[in-house]
Amino acid sequence: MELLRVFVMVIVGLSGDPEHGELFRKWGDAMATHATALGVPRERVIQLGDQSTKDDIEKAVDGLAKQATADDVVFVVLIGHGSFDGKVAKFNLKGPDLSAADFSALLSKVPAKRVVFADTTSASGPFKEALAGPGRTVITATRSGSEQYATLFPGFFVDAFASDVADVDKNRRVTVQEAFDYAQREVTRAYEREGLLATEHAVLDDTGKLAATLAIGTVGATALPTDPKLRALHLERRELEQRIESLKVLKGGMEPARYAAELEKLATALALKSREIRLAEAPK
Repeated sequence: MELLRVFVMVIVGLSGDPEHGELFRKWGDAMATHATALGVPRERVIQLGDQSTKDDIEKAVDGLAKQATADDVVFVVLIGHGSFDGKVAKFNLKGPDLSAADFSALLSKVPAKRVVFADTTSASGPFKEALAGPGRTVITATRSGSEQYATLFPGFFVDAFASDVADVDKNRRVTVQEAFDYAQREVTRAYEREGLLATEHAVLDDTGKLAATLAIGTVGATALPTDPKLRALHLERRELEQRIESLKVLKGGMEPARYAAELEKLATALALKSREIRLAEAPK
């Protein structure tokens, strides 16, 4: 008997350029993949790509509202770019954008009493107040609408749910709080590593006091190899991949020559690390 039904909705918005578009799609795909790997049935994972419109999202939420019950848990994750004109914060889409108030109205249709809403985009801060409510945990990648640069937070937040590294208490369930804390730490590390002033400060509003207990599912025992040497190699490769993603997001704040040199160095290190893993995993 299933004691807790979880629904996951992942929405990827417009990117503005190919480099960000590639990252946003990768993170969106990863979030959906992680959800199914963690035990959420595929029919309860709703994924909308970067060509989705306001109408597409409204229809998807209407469909979710018909499936979910008051006893279910609903996760909504926004990945992409956000904007703020000094008054209204919006999630950027093909065609008309959706504002924080729009999302609040949409979520009011969903009967689930436990909702996690994560807007991981730039300028997402105002979404916190607009979406706050009983039984809701609201996460924004920025603390205000004025933090309008592309954010590193989504990559780390998404990765956290399938990472036993983020699982602090080692119970094989990464809670929303653990995922948030992990992403926040890694974002700080990324900016410090590149010697840049942080332009994003994530916030978690836990009106429902659920963040420390809610998780999407159980992290698989095979998330990382059990062999200590192989495990260490996989963790090193994961960190190199994350550093490359972070570098691409931070590109706009770096000197072009430095960016190119750092990217080449990391790409080379990643290729060598992957080769090292292949050799270590090859049958003896």
